[in-house]
Amino acid sequence: MRTFLAATALCVAGFAVSAAPTAPVALVDDAVITANGMPKKLSDFGFFKDQAGWQPNKGVELYQLNSPLFTDYAEKYRYIYIPAGKKAVAGGDGVVQFPVGSALIKSFGYEIDGKDRLLETRLLLHRADGWIALPYVWNAEQTEATLKVAGKRIPVSFTDPSGNKRDISYAVPNKNQCKECHSLSGAVVPIGPKMRNLPHDTLDMLLSNAMLEKTAGDHPPVPDYADDGMPLESRARAYLDINCAHCHNREGSASNSGLFLTYEEEALVHIGVGKRPVAAGRGSGGFEFAIAPGQPDQSILMHRLKSLEPGVAMPEVGRSLVHDEGAALLGEWIAAMEE
Repeated sequence: MRTFLAATALCVAGFAVSAAPTAPVALVDDAVITANGMPKKLSDFGFFKDQAGWQPNKGVELYQLNSPLFTDYAEKYRYIYIPAGKKAVAGGDGVVQFPVGSALIKSFGYEIDGKDRLLETRLLLHRADGWIALPYVWNAEQTEATLKVAGKRIPVSFTDPSGNKRDISYAVPNKNQCKECHSLSGAVVPIGPKMRNLPHDTLDMLLSNAMLEKTAGDHPPVPDYADDGMPLESRARAYLDINCAHCHNREGSASNSGLFLTYEEEALVHIGVGKRPVAAGRGSGGFEFAIAPGQPDQSILMHRLKSLEPGVAMPEVGRSLVHDEGAALLGEWIAAMEE
């Protein structure tokens, strides 16, 4: 799989060569971001210069994460917009607070028949009354993305990083499903852009563009979980942090489970080691512990990660495939634990 920046560079370069000259477009429309309502078209916001959604407009910046969320092997293209004259603030806890009028933009796509195609673009818009999450689906012509509050299923055929051909029914989440993952203490919040998960080049970009004010605090970065040169436990914890901890934290939608998978969590039992489930059911697979040290095949966490059965599979939304590499990583980590 190509890296984020390489993929983006190729897509932008490819569009620039093939596209006919276009008339100048307006800048990002701050009023559309902050106004009540849900615009029907992605182009209404002015986030991109081109109709195809590859060339970010002035003030819209590409960014990356150290460890990204898995979504059926989709390529992801992340952008951030902060109104001119305003800054995000990184507090001592490493959580980035974005000013009203900010937008986080994430497009999802695949290389299909040798061409990069976008399927959807998800928006997080910070309005006066909080964040709102909106999903937009791209048309076949790749000229516009339209709001799909109810979500959508899209058949997709692609080749995964191991060279396997995959045919899936890609799920664009509905508006309420967006809330499920982006909920903290009942409010919609961003997931990925925390200080620990922002690489140095992204932080440098935000600081140099006066988009971020960094306050005091030490925020050791999480590693890229795909980097096998990093310590196994750190990689496994980074994987759980970005793929599971948005629900499994003390203020998340799964707080009643007692399973807290944030990178900072220190108590082994809260990570799942030797922890019995709060409520047994078919999700447990008949196993006793969330993590049975030295026994990945006897661990509920692995059972749910490797399942595609509704009501059993975890995460509950955002995938229709098992993440083979992620399952292998966590299996290796659990196997290495002392029994």
